[in-house]
Amino acid sequence: MGDRVKERVAIVTGSGRGIGREVALWLARDGAKIVVNDLGAAVDGSGDSATPADQVVEEIKALGGEAVACYDSVADYEGAQSIVKTAIDNFGKIDILCHPAGILRDRMIFNMTEAEWDAVLQVHLYGAFNMVRSVSPYMINQNYGRIVLFSSGSGLGASGQANYAAAKEGMVGFTRAVAKELHPYGIMVNAVYPGGSTRMTDTVPQSTTELRQVQRAASGLAPQPSPTELPEESRDPANNAPKVVYLSSEAAEGISGQVFGTSGWALSLYSPRHVIKSIHKNGRWTLDELDDLIPFSLADGLINPVPAEQPRS
Repeated sequence: MGDRVKERVAIVTGSGRGIGREVALWLARDGAKIVVNDLGAAVDGSGDSATPADQVVEEIKALGGEAVACYDSVADYEGAQSIVKTAIDNFGKIDILCHPAGILRDRMIFNMTEAEWDAVLQVHLYGAFNMVRSVSPYMINQNYGRIVLFSSGSGLGASGQANYAAAKEGMVGFTRAVAKELHPYGIMVNAVYPGGSTRMTDTVPQSTTELRQVQRAASGLAPQPSPTELPEESRDPANNAPKVVYLSSEAAEGISGQVFGTSGWALSLYSPRHVIKSIHKNGRWTLDELDDLIPFSLADGLINPVPAEQPRS
């Protein structure tokens, strides 16, 4: 047991399994009191079970830590408030929020249903709002807090995941806005792109993985090794935990509004969006002018994210 977050109170959503579980365990080993929140649902969000959260609570107690289970859904605003109330009722305060909870309902956009779109945004993006909105008054009152929201590299564009990508990249914008709002109150807010071999990644079809490799090649990017080609240790979801715990600790003072990659053995800082090219004139553009200039300026060197296909016979 360490003491980096000793006596801090942490809520970790979706912590009954996978990356969330590893974060909860590491926080507990470093002295935090944990609310283990998990609905116990399937990867697509269906069903529920108290077992995953209860098992993690027992693991933490076996380590000599303190923890309590909570089974409410982050997708529901009242559920999020109940999760926070669990922390207050049991431990008297809330210092840390980690929000890994998530579901997958992958589908190409032309096959995706409204329900599949709504469900994913509800858990990831609405869940982020519900949880941050619910913890922020307590953190503001004590002039201290650490919030780590789990986004995804899929937000940069992943075929078959329009709902997931929209929710996850929306979370990045949410992180940067909220970081500015809460910084005056000593609250640091960051996002992470995690990774690892979990039951969620195991559901991604091989055909989707192959398509993404083709798209990377067409974009001039080096191919990513398939999960099975990487050392097993580097695919361990526990690799994310120490980096997330650092961002959850006092040591992260002044680090806010950032996006970090925490997958594998690396820790990466992502740059914010910024203008890379611009054209100007003193007055309103005409379409003829844009026709003439864009191919040799803004569009020069652009890479089509979808490679050209051979004509079909």
